[in-house]
Amino acid sequence: MYHITYSLEEIKNVIQAEGNIPHFEYSVRTLAFDSRKLVDEKYALFFALSGRRNGDLYIKEAYQEGVRNFVVHKTYTGASEFPDANFLLVDDTLKALQDLVAKHRKNFSYPVIAITGSNGKTIVKEWLYQLLGHEKNIIRSPKSYNSQIGVPLSVWNMNEKNNMGIFEAGISRKGEMTALKNVIRPSIGVLTNIGEAHNEGFDYREDKIAEKLILFKGVDLFVYSPKYLEGYTGTIPGKKKFTWAFNQPANLNVIRQYDGYGDYTSLTAVFKGEEIECMLPFKDAASIENAVCCWALLLALKYDEDDVAEWIEELHAVRMRMELKTGINNCSIIDDSYSLDISSLAIALDFLNQQNQHPKRTLILSEIPEAGISPKILYKQIAELLESKSVDRLIGVGPEISSYAKLFSTEKTFFPDTATLISQIHTIPIADETILLKGARKFEFEQISKILTQKVHETVLEINLNALENNLNHYKAHLKPGVKLMAMVKAFSYGSGSFEIANVLQFNRVDYLAVAYADEGISLREAGVTLPIMVMNPDLLGFEMMIADKLEPEIYSLRVLNDFIEVLKKKNKNHYPIHIKLDTGMHRLGFSTEDIGPMLKIIAKNPSIVVKSAFSHFTSSEDPLSDDLTHEQINLFTSITNVMEKTLGYSIIKHIANTSAISRFPEAQFDMVRLGIGLYGIDGTYPAHKSPLETVARLKTCISQIRELKKGDTVGYNRRGVMTHNGRVATVKIGYADGYNRQLGNGTGKMLVNGFLVPTIGNICMDMCMLDITGIPAEEGDDVLVFDENHTVNDIADQLKTIPYEVLTSISQRVKRIYYYE
Repeated sequence: MYHITYSLEEIKNVIQAEGNIPHFEYSVRTLAFDSRKLVDEKYALFFALSGRRNGDLYIKEAYQEGVRNFVVHKTYTGASEFPDANFLLVDDTLKALQDLVAKHRKNFSYPVIAITGSNGKTIVKEWLYQLLGHEKNIIRSPKSYNSQIGVPLSVWNMNEKNNMGIFEAGISRKGEMTALKNVIRPSIGVLTNIGEAHNEGFDYREDKIAEKLILFKGVDLFVYSPKYLEGYTGTIPGKKKFTWAFNQPANLNVIRQYDGYGDYTSLTAVFKGEEIECMLPFKDAASIENAVCCWALLLALKYDEDDVAEWIEELHAVRMRMELKTGINNCSIIDDSYSLDISSLAIALDFLNQQNQHPKRTLILSEIPEAGISPKILYKQIAELLESKSVDRLIGVGPEISSYAKLFSTEKTFFPDTATLISQIHTIPIADETILLKGARKFEFEQISKILTQKVHETVLEINLNALENNLNHYKAHLKPGVKLMAMVKAFSYGSGSFEIANVLQFNRVDYLAVAYADEGISLREAGVTLPIMVMNPDLLGFEMMIADKLEPEIYSLRVLNDFIEVLKKKNKNHYPIHIKLDTGMHRLGFSTEDIGPMLKIIAKNPSIVVKSAFSHFTSSEDPLSDDLTHEQINLFTSITNVMEKTLGYSIIKHIANTSAISRFPEAQFDMVRLGIGLYGIDGTYPAHKSPLETVARLKTCISQIRELKKGDTVGYNRRGVMTHNGRVATVKIGYADGYNRQLGNGTGKMLVNGFLVPTIGNICMDMCMLDITGIPAEEGDDVLVFDENHTVNDIADQLKTIPYEVLTSISQRVKRIYYYE
């Protein structure tokens, strides 16, 4: 919106499209590819991207929302269904998107900084925005939009009001960076680091470096650390190069580091042969390195050394994530207040729209400083955005946004500042709603978050929704065309949550959900989940409630089949969907071969039911030693379902493949697959150190107390823990009531304290346990990681001689879950 407008004829020429343009009256200023996230539909150009799902499938949905301009693959034949729309036909819709934005990029000659690296891209981008934003009108990537799609969508927002761009670019395999370079066309390049991320996409480290450096070919200035290009034999780009390092030759060489200033770290570096100093408001190694990278760039751009030092001292931490937390008065709180601009607001509103657990959606929004356009245009644009995203109530904070209150048609309240809102918050009716907090840094919305969020036990399970979506997409990419996906959300989604996970899966268009018991499905219905839900362990007492909430039972025996039919007859229900469980070798639940005939006879004479699917369960699809049995199960399942379809006279959905089988046995995908623990980053098919899956859950606690003990002192109940040396012991806030198994005591279990793996000492208590932190830098209040991507759920399962499922599902409900997008 409020963007350079392009005619369809211009766009057709740029992307070299075929097809007629019957409606020349349309023009384009907005790009879209996701029918769930549309804005400015009248002026949108929808790209039907191919990939895990065929974008053509969502043209009708986008059309119904008001979109009239589409870019489709040249094989598309459905244009006649939409006579008042324009269709541009191309060989590659993603390339067309990138080509169009590359042309748009050429309209601007101001400096553009491109950032890539294995880690730290978004932090460095946001800090450069903080450091340079006081004198530059900067357009930057929203959040971590650095993919083949995210980069073009970011660069498309460039306009004549800006005088600098900062964009990040991420790649995961060979051949991806050239397209991003052509879109960004940077004049300045920044390499943050080279780490282990995405190693699976490259044969050698040098290949990964070479691919990343393509982004910087021809830049006027390239800023990097020689440490990360050590051993690289290719050409280092940049007409001018500026290097930074710690205690090795570089243009900016940090020679001393002192962290004895509270929360600050003092750095001394050599620059142009002289010592200069800088004070950083951070102490962790990653933040220090990212800040030095920013320091180097500003010095390379010839900013005054003293000014730069002053600016860096005022840097504030970047909250990288949007968090979903449990709020007061049965509310859900989305906290996304680390930065604010129109692009990040649109992203946050999309997440707000995913939440169906409450009938009302509220936005608490501060005014947007330094937006680069006139306030009237800005707040008119925001008002239109809130209307398109179905926001029910706006609470505005700040004098500027308050002065444009008339532009907002929704229910609204305004306050001059955060302090006034807090002082009067008791007068605002807040209950049974989802509340999005979106405020610029200076408005300190974290104070509002503390008031609205339920007090949490300091042990929390953090759920990374980006990682969950990425894992889901990994498995979708393995599916054959037309194969549906059922996601398992039983057992509180393997300990990860209920409606919070189901809403994400529903938004990402899985086809079915599966729960263990009826009450789980009923809870999802009460939270607004509308997907079909299969109940895997139905019982007679729950049948009526299941029918009331349109839950579909797994039927695994003649007894259960007859019981369910009787209830349906009493309710006068016909053609109610059921799912037939077949026993092909697990011997747990399901109809055996001899029961198939009687089962089909009962179904045939009872119109009250219709078989929606037939399914079975592999015993050991992840185990190569059992592949012969798996193939026997596939053959038996095929034989039985063929008989069923022939006898019933209609087609049914057939599914047997679980997480591991999706990739190992593609022939077993049939009509649908069931994805379970793979969603959460665990799949026995992949070696732990080379898994393409991402860690979803991180269990975190903190240190309550540290004490000095002597050799021979005992720790905990029954004096089981004995100090073998003089040292320090930390008491942390997690115990067996939280799900930290008692068998992990006395050194069996380990946790991460400030990056160091330390053992338990003594027995695990109900609400706490003790760690031997001798020789480890730690203070009371420090975070402790029970498991994460480094010390994993698999590691704890190995310590307990069990499986990851048990570890995850054992985490107590009293451990609060925090859901976040990065």
